[in-house]
Amino acid sequence: MDRWEPLLRGDIGKMAMMVTLLSDGREEKELVQAVRRRGYLIVTGKVGSMDPQKVVGSIESSVKRQALIDSDLYREEHALYHAMMEALLGISRGQISFGSVLRTVGLRYTVLRGLKSPNAKEEKDWIAVAMYGTIGAPAKGAEHEVMGLGINHI
Repeated sequence: MDRWEPLLRGDIGKMAMMVTLLSDGREEKELVQAVRRRGYLIVTGKVGSMDPQKVVGSIESSVKRQALIDSDLYREEHALYHAMMEALLGISRGQISFGSVLRTVGLRYTVLRGLKSPNAKEEKDWIAVAMYGTIGAPAKGAEHEVMGLGINHI
């Protein structure tokens, strides 16, 4: 059994959050490979900004660069957009605004594409966007932890 197996049990959202929370070190490549062995497409990264549009743009660019979605298919871009917005609502407490209220974010993110659940083979692909990091005034030490998760079907 893979040493990551106990941590990666569950549905797509739980896996996305676990990867985001655990992928801050030298074992990240091993963890990403474990997710891929389970049949999921995955992109991880980091982004920091005072502008939510830059957060969205950075994640969207990563996802397209890694071919996690087909940018020629509107439904795939649409699913990604809604999952990102839902995750952003989580980290911003329902108000997706950072710079306009003098706040900045520093986030790690994971985007997963695959079955909603290991037992839901009749379902087609879903997409999950997980974010974890900090939000606060743009002054060192004035931030606090935040976490967000968005899931949508493709």
